[in-house]
Amino acid sequence: METREDDERMVNAAHASAFHWAAAPECKPENRARSEWQISRVYTVLGRGEPAVWHAQRCLEWCESAGIDDWDLAYAYEALARAHAVSGTGEAGAWKAKAREAGDAIADPEDREHFEEDYATL
Repeated sequence: METREDDERMVNAAHASAFHWAAAPECKPENRARSEWQISRVYTVLGRGEPAVWHAQRCLEWCESAGIDDWDLAYAYEALARAHAVSGTGEAGAWKAKAREAGDAIADPEDREHFEEDYATL
């Protein structure tokens, strides 16, 4: 996602990855949440707010329904903050605050450091 040379290909690749993970026998709710996060991030990069919000919400739903927390939950909130910022809904700040709180609770220091790097770009 470093360039915008092939936006359609990027969107299709994110959706294809999600499709294949969903069909994989070893697929867990974490994989589904991460797939939705990835799709949301692609749409955010492309400035397409409505699908970015929809997929970020799906990421959060996977986390909540499966009891997933730690960095997956922090990134679900991060995705919602980014998506709402692109959408201009006025909700980005609230989601950013939730991301901050969840990010502070990430147990693994390396995971927390990675989250901090991404959070700093919100």
